[in-house]
Amino acid sequence: MSDDWETPDDLFDELNLEFQFTLDPCCTPDTAKCEKYFTVEDNGIFESWEDERVFMNPPYSNISTWVNKAVLEVTQNNCPLVVALLPAWTDRIWFHWYIYPDRAEIRFLQGRVKFLMAGEIKESPTFGSMVVIWRLSE
Repeated sequence: MSDDWETPDDLFDELNLEFQFTLDPCCTPDTAKCEKYFTVEDNGIFESWEDERVFMNPPYSNISTWVNKAVLEVTQNNCPLVVALLPAWTDRIWFHWYIYPDRAEIRFLQGRVKFLMAGEIKESPTFGSMVVIWRLSE
């Protein structure tokens, strides 16, 4: 199973209008949503997100590592904002450690996201999605 599921432009554009993203840390050159981005080769887990406004649709095979990175960047490294498109898997340990109940803002999306692969709309996953927002405390 591939991790290269691209966020639909309309969903990203709506979020970008609200948050003005500057970095996509986990993408391919073809799926990057921001001018600044990190690919698998760059490995955004090990790069600094300091002073960036981050949008991420992380590889679902490694979500825990990416949400942990988001929390660390916001709480320790002066990253003002991380917004993640994630599966609404509320039974997972990472959900309870890094998101719920009050570690982040959660927006559950109505319906199912129609992700892209190679620029074409693919079938929706068999689960819902959520947008999770971590913000730098003032």
